[in-house]
Amino acid sequence: MVREFGNLVGGKVLPAAGGAWLDSVNPSTGEAWARVPRSGAVDAEAAVEAARSAFPGWAALPPARRAMYLKAVARVVAEHAAELAEIEARDNGRIIRDVAGGDLPGVAYMWDAFAGECDAAVRGMSTQVGPTTVGLTRREPYGVVLGIIPWNAPLPTLTAKAGAALAAGNTAVIKPAEQASASSLRFAELVADVLPPGVLNIVAGLGEEVGDPLVRHAGIDRISLTGSTATGQVVTRASADHLKPLALELGGKSPNIVFADADLDAAAVGATTTAVFTGNAGQVCYAGTRILVEHSVFDDFVERMRAAVAGVVLGDALDPATTMGPIVSAEQFARVAGYLDGAAGEGAEAVFGGRRGAALFPDGSPYADGYFVEPTLLRVPDNTLRVCREEIFGPVAVVMPFADEDDAVRIANDTGYGLAAGVWTQSLARAHRMSAALHAGFVWVNTYRRLGGGLPFAGIGDSGYGHDSVLENTREKSVMIELLG
Repeated sequence: MVREFGNLVGGKVLPAAGGAWLDSVNPSTGEAWARVPRSGAVDAEAAVEAARSAFPGWAALPPARRAMYLKAVARVVAEHAAELAEIEARDNGRIIRDVAGGDLPGVAYMWDAFAGECDAAVRGMSTQVGPTTVGLTRREPYGVVLGIIPWNAPLPTLTAKAGAALAAGNTAVIKPAEQASASSLRFAELVADVLPPGVLNIVAGLGEEVGDPLVRHAGIDRISLTGSTATGQVVTRASADHLKPLALELGGKSPNIVFADADLDAAAVGATTTAVFTGNAGQVCYAGTRILVEHSVFDDFVERMRAAVAGVVLGDALDPATTMGPIVSAEQFARVAGYLDGAAGEGAEAVFGGRRGAALFPDGSPYADGYFVEPTLLRVPDNTLRVCREEIFGPVAVVMPFADEDDAVRIANDTGYGLAAGVWTQSLARAHRMSAALHAGFVWVNTYRRLGGGLPFAGIGDSGYGHDSVLENTREKSVMIELLG
């Protein structure tokens, strides 16, 4: 039975105004399992209007009162974590062990953490400008924040955007990716009676049909997007008629650099299964898909990577035994396959992997029509190949040698992207030098993909700018007071 999910607009769960639907396809089987609203301009208008109507009351609440609402959302997420994890795994192919074991506990924690930051949104500063003059700043919410979220981690990204916006006193409209909207819409159903009407609105549909009207809407005061660089460029152009601040977390082609003095076994796992080949099947903006290895240990390290990947288990994202699931959609599957088909002609040599689809499963398998690509490592002669320059967004990495530290920095920084980087070395001095030299917003040393601790996550260059903290969702107002009489 195909399940139906509705939008959340003004506290009500509704179908699209035009009555149209989009199929949600289970990427493990290639079969439609749910329907989500195919929203349009009318739905966009209703969502923005609901958010604008709710804003004055929400912004006027004392921070402690807003915090109570956000803590209530955290409790709802915790209570329904198993259901939300199953929906997310079925909808986008992210494996259940990661969604249930990490994502959903993290989502509940984030809503709680944002509740604890509500008072940060009203903290200003004061200074004595002169004997009778005081200067101070106020932090104020923008108004209505639009969050555009990707399909690879819908609920964590929704929380990062909506939680920060609401904690700061804004109201929010969320546009989930059409490839994977179901978990966001089920979340919407669960919180419809928890938050005041209109404080959070979620509308699903195609980018050109509902996303574009939202981006162009004069009633949107701030936009936060997590998506591809191409989408970031479209959103920037479309929003230009009504100048508003943007936060863009975009694509990446991140280097993962292994020096000869590293713990090579740990680095082999960190450069393969941790950084690229499990969890989201390489569909992560900060995946370390360019693996740079010091020349003296290159051949040895390649064999260690081969061994590290040998235990990867492809299969149904809902199976707890699966360690790498499918590509999210037929379109993305075809994109990844296109890069693999053209790699040899560019001069790349397959170290392992390359098979996909039915070739990975026996005849009659229910997963033969799923969107599976096995872990693939390509040895490349240099950094000029297309598979080295463009974001593939799949379980495909390239590996190349480097001569010394300067050479590693040169290759690593030879990209328009600047989202993340990894460094594996036992030299503390080298770790500091490399962290400073790499053009990236986030650098890991002797680990990869670890986030948290309140650290900002933002890129440079084609990887975007800005992030989703509570303070980023406020603007500062300066006030000068002359004390008279």
